[in-house]
Amino acid sequence: MEKGTSFLFAGISFDKKKFANDFARFKDTKQGNGDGPTDDFNIGKRDPEDVAVSVRKRKRKIAYVSVVEGFNVFKSSKSVSLPFEEQNDQDEENQPSRKKKELNKQIEQDALLRKKHHIHVSGSNSPSPLQNFAELSSRYGCDSYLLHNLAELGFKEPTPIQRQAIPVLLSGRECFACAPTGSGKTLAFVCPMLMKLKHASKDGIRAVILCPTRELASQTTRECKRMAKGNKFRIKLMTKELVRNADFSKLLCDILISTPLRLQLAICKKKVDLSRVEHLVLDESDKLFELGMLKQIDYVVKACSNTSVIRSLFSATLPDFVEELARTIMHDAVRVVVGRKNTASDTINQKLVYAGSEEGKLLALRQSFAESLNPPVLIFVQNKKRANELYEELKFDSIRVGVVHSDLAQKQRENAVDDFRAGNTWVLIATDVVARGLDFKGVNCVINFDFPDSAAAYIHRIGRSGRAGRTGEAITFYTEDDVLVLRNIANVMAASGCEVPSWIMALPKVKWRRHRPERESISTNPEDQEE
Repeated sequence: MEKGTSFLFAGISFDKKKFANDFARFKDTKQGNGDGPTDDFNIGKRDPEDVAVSVRKRKRKIAYVSVVEGFNVFKSSKSVSLPFEEQNDQDEENQPSRKKKELNKQIEQDALLRKKHHIHVSGSNSPSPLQNFAELSSRYGCDSYLLHNLAELGFKEPTPIQRQAIPVLLSGRECFACAPTGSGKTLAFVCPMLMKLKHASKDGIRAVILCPTRELASQTTRECKRMAKGNKFRIKLMTKELVRNADFSKLLCDILISTPLRLQLAICKKKVDLSRVEHLVLDESDKLFELGMLKQIDYVVKACSNTSVIRSLFSATLPDFVEELARTIMHDAVRVVVGRKNTASDTINQKLVYAGSEEGKLLALRQSFAESLNPPVLIFVQNKKRANELYEELKFDSIRVGVVHSDLAQKQRENAVDDFRAGNTWVLIATDVVARGLDFKGVNCVINFDFPDSAAAYIHRIGRSGRAGRTGEAITFYTEDDVLVLRNIANVMAASGCEVPSWIMALPKVKWRRHRPERESISTNPEDQEE
């Protein structure tokens, strides 16, 4: 190596022939500057014009870079820079991943909330359940009057069915929901209906609620009016007088509540126009889809010809045939089930009592009242005749007793229900007409004097007790005629956590059909039985 060669090459062997060109350039630089290596580490000699161009280029680049602090390879270098366009590209690539992470986090939170409240949902893109009623305002812009009414009526936290069904309906999706008796299903469809309608209108009927019985229709009307307090919604109950005399083209109505037959008659008489209906609710849908009402329901559904109508079905029991029928009239529906499908509420203590005969049932009932009569008490029998017979037996037993069935006039039925609600009647004898949807506050005990004719009837009967989180009791009498189908009721009891004798669970399970055996008349008087 030559004398004067840079100290950088000290201690190494350098192949001058192989790197002759590079060595010559380095040597020229040394001679031109007379100092050591240049500060900017430029190797070789540059023209001033080239240097000026380079500086301009560098300045132009600096305008489009962002500084990234990091490890410096060269001491003279202060930062490592990335082009601004590349950084934007990276941000755009990261945005989908961030959104995906947020979506997955929300899905996980929804799943945990549903698991906590035993909510089972099926359907594409189901909306998130409600954390509390305040979300009605933050997520959906709920009016203040509705939140005020909820607080005034004592609704502090949404029930499981309300948590999921309300967001489903507010998102414009159709819904069929199954939840235990007394779980707040009425509010679950009334609240989103009022929010969607927003305010009163003169455009005609915009919402229809169908109920299987007049008593349930009356109750639903009262609940709607209580929830709509502070707004000028026109809520009407379809009565005989309206069907006969009213002209709905002149009568202003936003929400119409009716039984299927009365509404069908009004449609046939061309007194009602349902072409602008936006919301159609079938309450106690499994009862509405029975053969006796199916044609009437089909007539009403066809009359609601608005293409954007939102249909919803609610019930405590949801048989498979109802689901199949529902899917034929609903589109992109969300299925919501709270707890186990077709089970009784776990707040009800259920018992089976063997009475032997019809006379034995009456003796067992009187003995139960003598030991501990804890009114109000509901007693269910098989038919109207037996309801009257039991009423005649008990009305002189120093028990305030009433009776309600479909043969009574509407005013008599309303009076019987109102007296029971007011506490004037301690014991109410009823047929299954009362078992559907009626909300009696604080019913302590339900007695199935006659064995129910189906598992669904059993669930709805005992569901008059243990409502809204309260505890209740259900006693079911059975005789030799009922043993054949005893296992079916025992299965419902076991599913809701009640203890059932092992010998009953060992009975053969039979295919359930209408169980209405011919029974002896209810009487302890031998002369009456002989007659």
